[in-house]
Amino acid sequence: MKAGIHPEMHTVIIKCSCGAELETLSAAEEQVLHVDICSKCHPFFTGEEKFVDTAGRVELFQRKYKKFMEAQQQSESKGE
Repeated sequence: MKAGIHPEMHTVIIKCSCGAELETLSAAEEQVLHVDICSKCHPFFTGEEKFVDTAGRVELFQRKYKKFMEAQQQSESKGE
């Protein structure tokens, strides 16, 4: 390996918005890194499934494409 081409590694504390802290090595010079989500609070790792329907997005989608879906079903029924 060539000498002098690799960055220096520093000890860094990663703080999650859930309150978890993790100490690791990083080339970043900051002593503390803030993240929004970590393995202790991410649904993939915790096994908890969260379904968030913000402002009725599903209903908004269904209303928006209702006419399109009805027209498509009518054209399929005419073809039979």
